[in-house]
Amino acid sequence: MNLSGVDTVVLFAASLLANFFSALSGGGAGLIQFPVLIFLGLSFAVALATHKVASVFLGVGALLRHGRDGQLARRESVIILAAGLPGVILGASLVLHAPERPMLILLGALTAGLGLYSVFKPQLGMTHAPRHWMGRGLGVGVLGLFVVGFLNGSVTSGTGLFLTIWLIRWFGMDYQRAVAYTLILCGFVWNGTGAVVLGVLGTVAWAWMPALLLGSIVGGYLGTHIAIRQGNRWIKRAFEVTTIVIGVKLLWG
Repeated sequence: MNLSGVDTVVLFAASLLANFFSALSGGGAGLIQFPVLIFLGLSFAVALATHKVASVFLGVGALLRHGRDGQLARRESVIILAAGLPGVILGASLVLHAPERPMLILLGALTAGLGLYSVFKPQLGMTHAPRHWMGRGLGVGVLGLFVVGFLNGSVTSGTGLFLTIWLIRWFGMDYQRAVAYTLILCGFVWNGTGAVVLGVLGTVAWAWMPALLLGSIVGGYLGTHIAIRQGNRWIKRAFEVTTIVIGVKLLWG
């Protein structure tokens, strides 16, 4: 399906806005971008595969900005990727056959719960205090990363937010560092893996991709730049607003 000039501008603006806010909060680009794809005429399955491919480039925009600060440690990055990627592959393989509405209701409740949890924990994510990177705690952490990876592969909206909160709550990261890991490892590598699986099993609207990719890269870079400049408290508020709005939207249907 080809886009008109007006639809191309709408698609670029939606991608830019979605990825800007996603880079601020650590996820949630699908809240805006995925429904717009359906509104402009794609089926659910094609919109899902197309959104997943485009979301990879949010990670590119974030990498361009975060790469100057060197916040990602190699060992932690390898653990996150090794634990999450099998879940991503499994989730992406099953999603096209799963009942859509029950999954979205469950995801909505969980996502809104993340935001409310953060609201009522004022000091959550304000300081970086690493923990559970060894021993039994690491085992629990790896299991959590696998579950989050499965959600990332199988659900359209907001799953990067789950990785952000898991890195904060279990591994002791602050918001700024957790969002950096989420945008680059989840946004680029996890989403890239899911995109490959969905691209093989489903159909991607490649003609729509230039507007989506440009919006993803520019929005991801700008959102990441502002998040770094403003710091943890600002990112925490963006995370809370994004999770609650996504949760309500998914529950409302």
